[in-house]
Amino acid sequence: MSHEKREELPSSATQPEKKRRLERSPRVLTLSLSLSSSVFRTTLFLQDRRKSASRSAGAPGKMRSSTVLERFSRAFHDHPSLSKIVVLFAVSGGGLVAYAEANSGAQAIVPVEAESKKKRVVVLGTGWAGTSFLRNIKNPTYDIQVISPRNYFAFTPLLPSVTCGTVEARSVVEPIRNIVRKKNMDIRFLEAECVKIDAENKKVHCRTSNGTNLNGKEEFVVDYDYLVIAIGARSNTFNIPGVEENCKFLKEVEDAQEIRRSVIDCFERASLPNLSDEERKRILHFVIVGGGPTGVEFAAELYDFVNEDLVKLYPRVKELVNITLLEAADHILNMFDKRITEFAETKFRREGINLKTGSMVVKVTDKEISTKEKTGEASSIPYGMAVWSTGIGQRPVVRDFMKQVGQASRRALATDEWLRVEQTDSIYALGDCATINQRKVMEDIVAIFSKADKDNSGTLTAKEAREVIADICERYPQVELYLKNKKLGDVVDLLKESKGDVKEESIELDIAEFTSALSQVDSQMKNLPATAQVAAQQGAYLADCFNRMEQCEKYPEGPLRFRGEGRHRFRPFRYKHLGQFAPLGGEQTAAQLPGDWVSIGHSSQWLWYSVYASKQVSWRTRMLVISDWMRRFVFGRDSSRI
Repeated sequence: MSHEKREELPSSATQPEKKRRLERSPRVLTLSLSLSSSVFRTTLFLQDRRKSASRSAGAPGKMRSSTVLERFSRAFHDHPSLSKIVVLFAVSGGGLVAYAEANSGAQAIVPVEAESKKKRVVVLGTGWAGTSFLRNIKNPTYDIQVISPRNYFAFTPLLPSVTCGTVEARSVVEPIRNIVRKKNMDIRFLEAECVKIDAENKKVHCRTSNGTNLNGKEEFVVDYDYLVIAIGARSNTFNIPGVEENCKFLKEVEDAQEIRRSVIDCFERASLPNLSDEERKRILHFVIVGGGPTGVEFAAELYDFVNEDLVKLYPRVKELVNITLLEAADHILNMFDKRITEFAETKFRREGINLKTGSMVVKVTDKEISTKEKTGEASSIPYGMAVWSTGIGQRPVVRDFMKQVGQASRRALATDEWLRVEQTDSIYALGDCATINQRKVMEDIVAIFSKADKDNSGTLTAKEAREVIADICERYPQVELYLKNKKLGDVVDLLKESKGDVKEESIELDIAEFTSALSQVDSQMKNLPATAQVAAQQGAYLADCFNRMEQCEKYPEGPLRFRGEGRHRFRPFRYKHLGQFAPLGGEQTAAQLPGDWVSIGHSSQWLWYSVYASKQVSWRTRMLVISDWMRRFVFGRDSSRI
């Protein structure tokens, strides 16, 4: 620590508080000196005006104009003590202003004993899940540290627009420090990459992403009480030879910028002399592997970019451009309504985009992509640039951690319905790196029956079933989905159906009949999609749990513990689907909203604009994105290679 003279601080102030106050001291002094200087200049000005007024009064033939300023000047001349009063008042007021400015947003002083009792929460990642957690956490009793190799949040649904210059890269990112500084909490950010999670000792090993840190060490260790893993996933290459070396990916902002440069490079190379038409066709052949939302949107954006902007700048090669979309399944956009899938396929084929479904990539070289059709036929596709967008895979640090907790054979990190990693008690995982392992009803059927059979008669009546119906549906959401699909009101209706046409009062089921009645409910279980919408909702849910941790310890609000006593602390996470979009180019978008509402066309495009603008994390990025859209409408997309 520095031994220079510094501002006196209360002994109860914490070290971070002392540091913040010391950093504010120069600002306070600067503001006070500035105000004092202003008062001094004002006094000199008044004195000059007073002298000028005196000279005017002595000049023959000149009328004295009694202005307000001259009256003030005469008042100061007749009563010199007024100057001292004004100076004292201004300096005092300036001190108050400086103090208020320096303490704006300051936190209350917390005793050292209280701070030492704070639970440390380490958040890995600044993607959708991690940022949503940070934006919604409000409990100041936690010491939160955020660790990520990127110091910003990226609005990933707009990355396809970044690849073609429809939206600029900096318009879709928000510095993570801008987000956490608005919180009235102690949240610190470390720009580093987590390389190992030591669950046994509650430590995370990190490596700085910018060479070496200030102490000259490349790695450091952070302790935690609670760990939130939200580091996302990477593109899945399925171990196909040549994909990693020759294909572009579209997961990060840097990927979108690289694709944008590569598109321009292809057009510039094709414009060079001494190239054959065959070579120019290869260079201008763009192949997108993957018919999901990202691949389809990029293909649509690229088509618009080429036909609305680049053909005007490269007229000699416009007839040689070709776009191919490869999909291993029978249709693109499989997660959408069939009406949207059919419209998208028809539109792409009509516009000249080569759509090849049922085509599986088996090898990629620097100039060709080898595919195998479902019929067994093999073919090779020459290309100039290939974009790989076919699912997600786990990062090395997550794979290593999965081995520690006995999940080496799984595709993603398994959590319970409260987002807690299985086989752990203080580690949570959310977003693309994790999946919820929903417990099956059949695994707990005996416990459910025993909990419902309060009189221990060995049979279950309709009345007893109704008393636990809410807890059953909340703990096992597949039950509610099954009843909805069967168009049944509740579990009692299901029990009546299994017993035949009998009155509700006469229903009595033993354990075998109860098991038979619920034997099909687990067929409704589905994994949640790896989307930004899911990750954002998980982050908000987990933050709410942390906000009310102490309250729910005393007053649990979750469903009954069928395999134990009492209730769960929290209600389990429930994903609420708000709809999905698929931009198809040409100012047309397909929208699928809850309630089987499907809309395709220009009106849906404007809905897409409004929703994506409103979902930005700050007004800064919101205005930047909207201005980029307006700029594109007026001036077109920029084709500079930067």
